[in-house]
This record gives sequence, structure tokens and C-alpha cells, in this order.
Amino acid sequence: MNLTDLFQKMGIDPEQVIVLRHRPSEPKFNKVLPWLAAEKPDVFNAYQQTQGEKLEKAFQSAAYVASFIGHEPGKALFVGLYAIGKTKPLTFEKYWQVPAYIEMKKLGMRGFTEEGGRASCLWFDLKLNDNFYPQWKGKLIIGWPAPERSWWRRAHKNDFPVLTLLEDSALVSAMPEWNDLVLKWDELRILPKHWQAALSQWRGIYYIFDASDGKGYVGSAYGDKNILGRWLNYSASGHGGNALLRKRDPQHFQFSILERVSPDMEATDVIQREASWKSRLHTHSPFGLNDN
Repeated sequence: MNLTDLFQKMGIDPEQVIVLRHRPSEPKFNKVLPWLAAEKPDVFNAYQQTQGEKLEKAFQSAAYVASFIGHEPGKALFVGLYAIGKTKPLTFEKYWQVPAYIEMKKLGMRGFTEEGGRASCLWFDLKLNDNFYPQWKGKLIIGWPAPERSWWRRAHKNDFPVLTLLEDSALVSAMPEWNDLVLKWDELRILPKHWQAALSQWRGIYYIFDASDGKGYVGSAYGDKNILGRWLNYSASGHGGNALLRKRDPQHFQFSILERVSPDMEATDVIQREASWKSRLHTHSPFGLNDN
């Protein structure tokens, strides 16, 4: 079976479809784009609503965008089919006033720049087609014809074999073991739901590493929503109420777990473990970022 067969079964002319295989060149943003597709579909859609001049012209001659994400070499993972609607120009200034683009820039997206000499770009109104196999989002994998760097194609001029249909969505990978988990500050706000569920059950000792100068901070989590609750607090404020962290740029922070403890452990015992880690890792000021 081919992707064009799926279009035809739904009464969609393949000649009217542009197929995208998103694979951002920015490593940091490439990592989180599948999370956005899974957890923040409106932000993901905003990413594909503006394009370079060549693809703008292709969009204007089509009716649909079939959106995929690069999965493995020669493969693409289905996100959705979008109807192409009206367009409007966005100047450089207006582009960077859109909340979704501001959020994605923090996640590593380069976005619209003036380097190419363009004063504006086109924004396309893309509407998700809820009838085109929505149950296959993150599960349908197709083959992507060579060359890999050609990330958009016209559906009727290319062969996209259907390779497999997964049982579970591959947009969000399995959560690493707790002692292998390392998250950047910007990633905290878009954590996949099942990752959040795990972190909300874990209490223990965590570490914040400031990549700007190598200093660290040790904290403990034993209250509401445990580690998740503490980390979401940092996500919202950038400093979690800690005096020395207030003076720093949270964009450089990386979060990891030093130790998990029993959910029944008394708060006083958790705090004692925290103090031990502070001493062993020498995170007290001035060598580290703990001021007590």
C-alpha cells in the first residue's frame, strides 16, 4: 500500500497534496518537535504555517499538507493532514510577536530572519483534517524516497510506501531511567504527559547544573507533585525562589535526579539527604549555588 492510496480512499486528489517530512536543522529544536506534535499541536502547526519562498509557491498551488516528522533514515512518522486555507503576510516584526514563535525560539528554533533579504513571509491558515486517520497520528510510518535532504515532495510524483502501523505513538519516546534523565529548563514546560505522571510520583534529591560556569545547586522535593511540582515551579519562575538562582539565566540550567527516596520518607529525613548531597558535591556558596 502507498500513501497515495490512503488519499484516494478518502477522496483526496494526490496532485493537490504537498508531503512534508519535518526534520529541523537545529538539534535542540529537532529533539522537542515530536513533543510539540504530541502535546502542543497548535504550536507544532504554527511551525509549519510559515515557509521559505519556494515552498510558499508550492503551498499556493495545493489544497493539502500531509505532515510527517523524520523518524529514521528513509522513514517518516505521520502527524496529520491539513487543509490549506487563506494566507496573510507577516513582517519580521509581526512574526516575532506571535506567541508560538516566541516559545519555539526558546526551544531552539531559528525561525524567520532577515538574512535572506525578505522583509516579510506568508502565513498559511492550516486546518487539521479530523477525518484523515486521526487514530494513526504518531503510529503510521512511511518510506521516504532519496535524497533525505529533500524534505518536501508532491504526493503524486513520489512513491511513499506504507511500512508499518505501530501500536503506540512514537512521537514521544520512552522516558529514560530516572538516573539517566537530563532536561534543559525550556524542556520542562513541554514534558510529555506520561513523563509528568512519573515525576509527580517521585520524591527525592535533584540537581541543577548551570552550564554557563559549571556551578550546581542541590534541592529536595517531597511536597505537592513531588519532583514534578518543584521543576514546574522552576519552569514558571526560572529560580524557584532561590536567591542565588535569581541572578542567573535559566536558559543555561539542566535538571537531573541524584536520588529517589521512598514516598513515605519523612520530610526531615529527605532534608538530611539533601544536606549530605550538598556537602559531597560542594554546592554551598561560593563554590556552588546553595546559600544554606
